[in-house]
Amino acid sequence: MHSEILKPVVVLIAWSLVMLVWMVATRMPALRKLGIDVSKVRGSKPGGLDGVVPDKTQWPAHNYIHLMEQPTLFYAVALVIALSGTGQGWNAWLAWGYVALRIVHSIWQATVNQISIRFLLFSLSTLCLIALTLHAAMAVFGWHHG
Repeated sequence: MHSEILKPVVVLIAWSLVMLVWMVATRMPALRKLGIDVSKVRGSKPGGLDGVVPDKTQWPAHNYIHLMEQPTLFYAVALVIALSGTGQGWNAWLAWGYVALRIVHSIWQATVNQISIRFLLFSLSTLCLIALTLHAAMAVFGWHHG
């Protein structure tokens, strides 16, 4: 069974991989410039390079971490919707909205990083996720409007 909602799922996964490449492409030269040999570094934690490399170098890394957080809920709800047979129409549009907003959020965070705009983009994408979650609940619990 093909469900339209699976298309934005694949796009967001692909975008996450783009952000991974962007993170590595900016971070590795910054580490070399600082004389840090990653083959000799042991143990680290997220944000461990904050204050070590330039902030702008860290922005793609911060965004990549964000793409491993809330979007996991999106993937789960999108799969529930796809499996329930309700992945067309409004649900597909909401999923595309979520993905588009997350991509714009990524680009904004990795380049300009003005927090008020980032928060607006995050909030709008979260509204899409809330709507998708309500629609998933309606589908699996048999709640219908009208």
